[in-house]
Amino acid sequence: MTRRFTASCLVLGALACLVPGASWAQPASPAAGYSDPQKPGRVSTDTVPQLRDVTFKQRLDEMLPLDAPFRDEHGQAVMLGDYFKSGKPVILAFVYYQCPMLCTQVMNGLSSALKVMPFTAGQDFEVVLVSFDARDTPAAAAAKERTHLEYWSRQADAPSWHLLTGDETTIRRVTSSAGFTYQWDERTGQFAHVSGVLVTTPEGRLSRYFYGVEYSPKELRLALVESGEGKIGSAIDELLLYCFHYDPESGRYGLLVMNLVRAGGVLTMLFIGGFIFLMRRRETQGPLEGRA
Repeated sequence: MTRRFTASCLVLGALACLVPGASWAQPASPAAGYSDPQKPGRVSTDTVPQLRDVTFKQRLDEMLPLDAPFRDEHGQAVMLGDYFKSGKPVILAFVYYQCPMLCTQVMNGLSSALKVMPFTAGQDFEVVLVSFDARDTPAAAAAKERTHLEYWSRQADAPSWHLLTGDETTIRRVTSSAGFTYQWDERTGQFAHVSGVLVTTPEGRLSRYFYGVEYSPKELRLALVESGEGKIGSAIDELLLYCFHYDPESGRYGLLVMNLVRAGGVLTMLFIGGFIFLMRRRETQGPLEGRA
């Protein structure tokens, strides 16, 4: 079956879960809009206070704490390392199950990409979601998993989706190891955080970061091939890996022009060599056929 890949633009940068608008709303009356000229105004480049300590820094090749204890969506006690024993790469995301919008978008973006990929969840890779809200329970995780997979008509993938909950100490230990920080905002009752997913090696090392809420199926596929160390993939995947290279600064795969130039040069030389060989062979065979 022919597989067609189209390059889609990866949403880059950090998307905050909440951006409170009340404090910066337009004043209700002209009088309310006047400010004390002696007081400095807000600089347009200032960081929103709730986002100052919110980051998702890449820590490529760092090891996750696989001995971190959690509970899965069934309430069973598990270790993070339990999902790294099958020799498959793992797609990891930090979300919380009571999130009103952004975390759901992260899960939807992931499912959207996985739905059109040739790889199979559970067979070629695992999906692990870690809640960074210590108040989340296994029951909340199970409800989130059920609702999400029903929406995508992917109930058969349930055994390969693992939604974990844990205590604050364990959560901080795992999120910190991945460079993920978040901030609780009392006024809105929500977490401010950056959206994205990670791909790890079967050993639990951080391999690739993807930011935003939409993920290119092609780039996720390349990340799984690379992170799986050749355990999954095909000749087409090897060709794509040759043509595309992961840029850790942008968190995406870019076209390697030099590789394409080299490949084009090799093909050109082969074509010219083959043409010369055929011409010389035709010249050699021509007189012999005439004598016969």
